[in-house]
Amino acid sequence: MASTIENFYKKTTTAGMKDWPRDAVLYQPYEEEQILLAENASCLAVRTYLKMLNLPVALQQRANAEFISPGGKRTKLPVLRVENFIYAEFDHIVTFVEQNFNKSLNALLSPDEKDLMRSLICLAEHIFTNAEQYISWIDADVRDTVTKKRNGCVFPFPLNYVQNWRKESAVKRQLRMADYLNVNLEKVIADVDHLCQDLSERLGDKQYFFGNNPTELDALVFGHLYSIFTMKLPNNVLALTIHKYSNLNQFCLNIDVAYFTAKEKGKGMN
Repeated sequence: MASTIENFYKKTTTAGMKDWPRDAVLYQPYEEEQILLAENASCLAVRTYLKMLNLPVALQQRANAEFISPGGKRTKLPVLRVENFIYAEFDHIVTFVEQNFNKSLNALLSPDEKDLMRSLICLAEHIFTNAEQYISWIDADVRDTVTKKRNGCVFPFPLNYVQNWRKESAVKRQLRMADYLNVNLEKVIADVDHLCQDLSERLGDKQYFFGNNPTELDALVFGHLYSIFTMKLPNNVLALTIHKYSNLNQFCLNIDVAYFTAKEKGKGMN
């Protein structure tokens, strides 16, 4: 039954959309007061991806952005609404755009390059997201002075405490499944450092990871790196780790200049 509904859903979506609609909306938490590090990285990655494809979308900041789903359940961010359909998080949004609008950033890549790109996306998303969640919810300094205040700021007392407890429990479950819950900070930083070394070597002196044209990998990595660089935390060990790779710094600056303005993001790299 579930597969039948899913197939009907996909066919209906495909049949009903040929051109990118003007009223597409991307929902995310409030950037200045509420959004957390991993959420900011994911939201910025999707925004960058859509800009690279020149697909306009209205950005709406909502206190309840992570609960905007058909079932009313907590979902991953950001949330894209296109006509009557809702999609969430980077991978699902990329797949939706490719399948329904035939738009892609990797059309010029060879089959082997596409496979490599997908592998790097999976690796980067895994390591960066787990590191961001670890710093936000396991590091006591960051958790108690930044994370809980931001996550709970949109809820009245005592609901703010309940929501913080729920979010922390959910993140710890994710980290446990990824074997990141009981590791020390040195292990987390070592993984990030190794990933950045690989990305830096892959980038070299090129503008993008696969040459002169951006791909989904560029959008994803920019979202994570830029968010780590610019979000102010009492423990900035992640930023210090990636800052030593000068070409990754320049990579972020280039994309920032090419696709964003200071007014759009409200802040810039230091």
